[in-house]
Amino acid sequence: MASVAPVEREKPSGPRSRKGVRTRARLLDAAKQVFEETGFLDARISDIAERAGLSHGSFYHYFDSKEQVFREVAELVDEQLSAPLTEVVLAPGSTTPPHERIREAMRLHFESYRAEARIMGVIEQVSRYDEHVNAVRMARHARYGAQMADSIRQLQLRKLADPSLDPELTAAALGALTYRFAELWLVQGAVTCSLDEAVDQVTRLFLNALGLEAAGP
Repeated sequence: MASVAPVEREKPSGPRSRKGVRTRARLLDAAKQVFEETGFLDARISDIAERAGLSHGSFYHYFDSKEQVFREVAELVDEQLSAPLTEVVLAPGSTTPPHERIREAMRLHFESYRAEARIMGVIEQVSRYDEHVNAVRMARHARYGAQMADSIRQLQLRKLADPSLDPELTAAALGALTYRFAELWLVQGAVTCSLDEAVDQVTRLFLNALGLEAAGP
């Protein structure tokens, strides 16, 4: 099970020592495991503290509530799944052809989503009624959407992508395709395919949508 990286977002009254950071990270890992196993509504703070090997009271030294720790877990997982966009597709100065970057980003994204499918199922559910979780996710999607739209513009200027496409609309549609497909496939089980098939087909959809050649320039 993938662990959740520590976050430098401690409560003002919390310790800023290395031990404090490690303890906070243990609580985040424990919370993620409990949420995966029981869902958000049935998860208890006492279960999280026990899984982390801490007392019930220790939890409140680092987090105000179950909602707060869940929101941080959700944010960390979303950041992890969004990383391929920045690190591969939008990598500054990359000389890798666009079609290869898209394919690699799809593979990394789906591999990460598959590894985090259980917690993603919970996050998707909670985001439908928790305004804070939904707002944070929407803000991140908007930020990455803007970056993707700018990338599409650059491809159009280089005469590699279809010039008739609206960059913002295209970026929003392709972003929704990527996340919704992963949820249907890896969380809902509504799609049956292998990782290689998913990467190949979604990459082709991206290339076709953008008007890019599969072989690349």
